[in-house]
Amino acid sequence: MSALLNPRERELVAIGAALASNCVPCIEYHIQAARKVGLSDAEIEEAIQYADKIRRVPAAKVLEAAGCQLGKPVDEPKTEPAACCAETPTTKPCC
Repeated sequence: MSALLNPRERELVAIGAALASNCVPCIEYHIQAARKVGLSDAEIEEAIQYADKIRRVPAAKVLEAAGCQLGKPVDEPKTEPAACCAETPTTKPCC
C-alpha cells in the first residue's frame, strides 16, 4: 500500500473507524497512537465528536425502522455515564 495519507491523517481515520465499530480496544490504541504522531487532545476530541455525529445518523435510522415495525416511535434510551467513569471505591474515574 502506498502511503498517500500521513501518519496523523491515518490515525484520525482509524479513530473514526474505531468509534464507528464500537471497538473499545481500538479506540484506546488509536488515541495513544494519535498522540504519538503529534495530534493534540483537542484535535483527537474533534475527530471523535465528528465521527460520533456521523455514527448517530444510521443509528437513528435503525431506531426509526424499529419503530415503524412496531407502529410507533421508539424513544432513544437515556444514557448514563460510561462504566469507566463511575466513581466507586475500587475504581478511579477515567475522565
